[in-house]
Amino acid sequence: MKQAHYQVLHDTHYRYSAPVSLAQQLAHLWPRDSARQTCHERHLTITPQPTVRQDGLDLFGNPLTRLAFERPHDELRVIAWLRIEVRARDSLLLDDSPAWEEVAAALGYSGQPLSTELLEAARYRFQSPYVHIKQVFADFAADCFPPGRPLLQAASALMQKIFREFSFDAAATQVATPLTQVLEERRGVCQDFAHLMLACLRSLGLSARYVSGYLLTQPPPGQPRLIGADASHAWISLYCPRQGWVDFDPTNNLLPNLEHITLGWGRDFADVSPLRGVILGGGSHDPDVRVTVTPLDAPLPAVG
Repeated sequence: MKQAHYQVLHDTHYRYSAPVSLAQQLAHLWPRDSARQTCHERHLTITPQPTVRQDGLDLFGNPLTRLAFERPHDELRVIAWLRIEVRARDSLLLDDSPAWEEVAAALGYSGQPLSTELLEAARYRFQSPYVHIKQVFADFAADCFPPGRPLLQAASALMQKIFREFSFDAAATQVATPLTQVLEERRGVCQDFAHLMLACLRSLGLSARYVSGYLLTQPPPGQPRLIGADASHAWISLYCPRQGWVDFDPTNNLLPNLEHITLGWGRDFADVSPLRGVILGGGSHDPDVRVTVTPLDAPLPAVG
């Protein structure tokens, strides 16, 4: 089986304009193991040292680190260092999938108990804080989902439509920008495009989850890889009874494979934000986030 090995460095640095007296943070910085991915080494460096650290799992089975800081501090730096193996996905025939309406009907309430597999999938069928179910999203996707079309073919067509009709613009949106605005203005970032695709699929009665992770980006020919040149990435995973969960990346119009590294998944960004929390004090502050994904068959960059 074809595979790839990576080193990932995720460096988050907060500098506060006023001291923080108390803080609690949730960190989704450990990648979850799966059939296609194994994390062989991981280290987390935290400055200042937390008063309490607890490692465990969240409600979706993702590794989660809970941090508490009970002493005043004017900055917070969290550095995750990982070595990860990613294995190639199996070959996939998009037309070898049930009609999308059959899948939506199987996930709906029929008065009969759902199987364990369907019950797990159904938790990703409903709206969530950043992904609302609305007719406008179903209408946007309607031409990709004609009656009887195989589910994975229809999802691929929707992915292509988002890629074709929307422009990547890092200044166009913020985390809380409504999806209806993204749909109207046709601009956003990977998080917006993932949320939009989720909203379309769920508005049609299908189950799809938000995937947070990293994407290997290639430097220009002849140029070395730069520290912090990569970024966190987001895509979606769609439930299909025959193939299980199938990933789609609407930002890049492709099915994720060896260059996508999964951190975790949930209903939307709120469930798997890399680092979020509450603080007392702090004044104004914006994080400086740098992510570097390095293939291990390439020279490793120096970390400063």
